[in-house]
Amino acid sequence: MTKPSETEYDRLAGRLIDAGHPLAEIEAALSGLNITLPTWGFGDSGTRFAVFPQPGRPRDVFERIEDAAQINALTRSAATVALHLPWDHVHDLERLKSCLEARGLSASSINPNLFQDPDYRLGSLTNPSPSVRKKALSHLLQCVQVAEALGSPAQSLWLADGINYAGQDDLAERRSRMKEGLTRLYSEMPPDQSLLLEYKPFEPSFYAADIADWGSAVLLCAHLGDRAKVLVDLGHHLHGTNIEQIAVVLAGEGRLGGLHLNARKYADDDLIVGSTNPFELFLLFATLRATVPSLPPLTLDQAHNVEAKLEAILLSVMNLQIAYAKSLLVDLAVLRDAQESGDVVSAHRVLLDAFETDVRPLCAKVRMERGAEADPIAALRGSRYLEQKVSERR
Repeated sequence: MTKPSETEYDRLAGRLIDAGHPLAEIEAALSGLNITLPTWGFGDSGTRFAVFPQPGRPRDVFERIEDAAQINALTRSAATVALHLPWDHVHDLERLKSCLEARGLSASSINPNLFQDPDYRLGSLTNPSPSVRKKALSHLLQCVQVAEALGSPAQSLWLADGINYAGQDDLAERRSRMKEGLTRLYSEMPPDQSLLLEYKPFEPSFYAADIADWGSAVLLCAHLGDRAKVLVDLGHHLHGTNIEQIAVVLAGEGRLGGLHLNARKYADDDLIVGSTNPFELFLLFATLRATVPSLPPLTLDQAHNVEAKLEAILLSVMNLQIAYAKSLLVDLAVLRDAQESGDVVSAHRVLLDAFETDVRPLCAKVRMERGAEADPIAALRGSRYLEQKVSERR
């Protein structure tokens, strides 16, 4: 999309004002939208068959931060970065923190890695071997220290733990080991850090995943304490799951810790967010807006295998701005009146009216007012940033 013309924006603004929408409040809310960028989204990725390197890809965490800063400069909606250890390991944490601050960024969640080490073939915290469980816990505690040094507010934990065959291990024992390890981790975390537990019904464990669903996750959180919350990944669900309902239930219990944003067609595809089911993304924002006073932390969690990474991340941020802007157009008072009167079609049409509104001129205007770009992808291509990095990062 190119720079919106005065006519495009004025036409949209006029319609919104005529419909009674508080345009200034909508623009202010959209200006405050922040999406955390994952460092792993900038690196090499692929399928289980192959990894597909891209020219100019960052070689270390400092170059990943450099790319994240470029995304934020083009959108002004991505001022925080999620780090993954040991992928982003450095010895000098002060240098890492200074690098973030110098580029106007800050650390969001720290994401431990308990799925790549060969020792974790049979699990990490739930492994039958006490020595492997001790090793996994040691890594988690190191991540707590890194979070303290960087000022990160949360540990974001996804465990690949589970089993592939019936009888491979005792399910009750694995649950007990899980609770023991997480209890120790939680007890060592400072009071200003939260523990975000992610769930996934399958992959890589195909008989039983140790944290398979949001119910399993929220029970663990209740066992641990108030600072333990559930992280909802849009790709970690079976077909047909009502994700916005899960988010509302967790939010109502004070256990919604954040959203990992991506898109899926079949399983955990990690596609550009909003690329397969934009209505679901809109409904998630609209439902949360009607339920909670502010959005939970939002983090991209995607793997860009065939598309250009920076452009894909930019498109994800833009799609989120669009979905959120549309959700701000939902007239909650009219919606509630229709709901309370049992007017099913009118209630549904309130949502459709907001979803079908083309808010791209509005999003472009808000970006420009914040010093970003009307069309971030076109601006990236015109800047020759990637060509420069290809030359520098040979």
